[in-house]
Amino acid sequence: MIKRLLLALTLMLAAAPAFAVNPDEMLSDPALEARARTLSAELRCMVCQNQSIDDSNADLAKDLRLLVRERITDGDSD
Repeated sequence: MIKRLLLALTLMLAAAPAFAVNPDEMLSDPALEARARTLSAELRCMVCQNQSIDDSNADLAKDLRLLVRERITDGDSD
């Protein structure tokens, strides 16, 4: 029983970076959202050590993710 609980807890913690991007940040166009996710995965967070802005939960990373999506929506290139 305890092993299952520890396994579930470990899996939840390991999946936490996947929840960094909130649904309210996502673009309605799947192609543009895919571009934004690719760019966000390549850009590093200045607050978190060695984390992308896509994985980071820092406020700065959220602002940068929104900026990336705004620039893509405005037609800027990668």
